[in-house]
Amino acid sequence: MCGRYVIAYDPQTLVSGFSVVRAPPFPKRWNVAPQSEVPVVHETREGERIATLMRWGLVPHWAKDPAIGRRLVNARAESVFDKPSFRQAIRRRRCLLPASGFYEWQATPDGKQPWYVSPRSALPFAMAGLFEAWRPSEEAEWELSCCIVTTAANPLMAPIHDRMPVMVAPQHWGRWLARDDQPRAAIEPMLVGADPATMQAWPVSRAVNRASAEGVQLVEPLPAATA
Repeated sequence: MCGRYVIAYDPQTLVSGFSVVRAPPFPKRWNVAPQSEVPVVHETREGERIATLMRWGLVPHWAKDPAIGRRLVNARAESVFDKPSFRQAIRRRRCLLPASGFYEWQATPDGKQPWYVSPRSALPFAMAGLFEAWRPSEEAEWELSCCIVTTAANPLMAPIHDRMPVMVAPQHWGRWLARDDQPRAAIEPMLVGADPATMQAWPVSRAVNRASAEGVQLVEPLPAATA
């Protein structure tokens, strides 16, 4: 799964690194939790690539209660085409959630130890996502929400946790973001984890366990003696 991540970049990074034509202002954050508003790269129906703030926790368009979004933070790649909550979005409402890194928790005899996982390059991870538009009535404004698609852990992640976000390679961004209804066979090959050689990971302070904790110190590696 992916339950916390980091947004330590600015809107200009989305323009230069993800080729969006516009991006909203947003603050840098080192402990983004579900139900937060996060920057999401997606394509409009007119074919423009833009960034929009969306709530993290997918609310399907048919939902009666938006509280369902609290349970739909992640979508498993293995079942995303079959689950009613995701099967429409995976075909035509795909997006990217850029992340400077993400946290995962490793089970240890002393309790769960958080790790910070980040790219070796300067460009943020491009986590695969899905998005939806929902409104409580025909008179209300549309509310945008999203979730992260996850897959089995790669060799770097496996000792830490058995799941990780799907990472979409830059050469596949255009196809992933396209709004046309694509067949399953065209999408499934993109539902993979990152090459472990492109990632790095280290244990961090358990202060990150508190959703209210913030600051760059959260991603600093623990001293070797306490790891």
